Amino acid sequence: MTTSMDRLTAAANGQIIDHIPVFCNLLDQGARELGLSIQDYVSNGEHVAEAQLKMLHKFGHDNVWSLFYVGKEAELLGCNKIRFADDGPPNVEDYVIKSYADIERLQVPDDISSHPAFTETAKCLNIMRREVGGSTPICAYLTGSMSLPAVLMGMEKWMELLMLGPSEVRDLLLLKCSDFFRKEIAAYRQAGADILVYSDPYGSTDIIPMRLFQQLSLPWMRRDLEPGGLDGVVYYVGSARLNPVIDLVIREIGFKVFYPGPLDDIGQSMRLINGRAVCAGVINDIRLIDWSPAEIRAEVRRIVQAGLHEGKKFFFGTVVMPYGIPEANIRAMIDAVHEYGRA
Repeated sequence: MTTSMDRLTAAANGQIIDHIPVFCNLLDQGARELGLSIQDYVSNGEHVAEAQLKMLHKFGHDNVWSLFYVGKEAELLGCNKIRFADDGPPNVEDYVIKSYADIERLQVPDDISSHPAFTETAKCLNIMRREVGGSTPICAYLTGSMSLPAVLMGMEKWMELLMLGPSEVRDLLLLKCSDFFRKEIAAYRQAGADILVYSDPYGSTDIIPMRLFQQLSLPWMRRDLEPGGLDGVVYYVGSARLNPVIDLVIREIGFKVFYPGPLDDIGQSMRLINGRAVCAGVINDIRLIDWSPAEIRAEVRRIVQAGLHEGKKFFFGTVVMPYGIPEANIRAMIDAVHEYGRA
């Protein structure tokens, strides 16, 4: 029987067994699956693992997630107030950094794996590793050092410090964020995650100019990833575009898996990569809320055919799927990938 890991390994080798892998990033939907509020759902690692496994069998995609919400990283660094919504992802309500003096006081935990805020995540990973480890890719989400400050102090204040603030303060914060990232990725590896999504919207020239990308993003990216290497690491910049930096990032860092934004031309992405890495064709999943099944099938067909026209080191993906997407539309998308993504 072909497993999801078999499909992903085949894609990395430029092959297709039955169909290309489908990475379907169902997160908050797990609360609805279990009949819980989002706050109750994300409070327990057993809930998250149970829902991920239920949705895996329900929809037939090729990955599970250990991500509860992005603010979990802020909690590991001292945030103690999260805002919960009824139908969307939780967000940081009280920023850890309110002034430059807070940067000096910011403490990076010595051991992420033993931190109380990591307990439920570790529980979730342990269950998923026991149930589908080795057969289904288990994904973890980690924010790169150039983007983590936005989670800790807000995007506006981080942009102000990045562009106009004292460079020594900026660099101290980046050093602490990079030290944290190194410990966090080691903890996720130890706990059983095998797909490590390196999330760095500030690694796209949609967010910062190329000059800053070369001067800051690339060196900090290199420092973040140096200790553990690139095994299992995916380069992801949210819904921003990757194509302007793909070639540079391959040459300078050596990533082997890319997850572009939905505004990237997937055919161009594949041509730029030119067989040097695996690449996702990513759908604009906000549109899945309102599109008809026929419109979804047409868009999936366009993405898949454009990607496979340029090579078979290719898989299909979503961004962070909104809570309001009807289940019928999720099924229509996955079924269409299975149909059009064949050899």
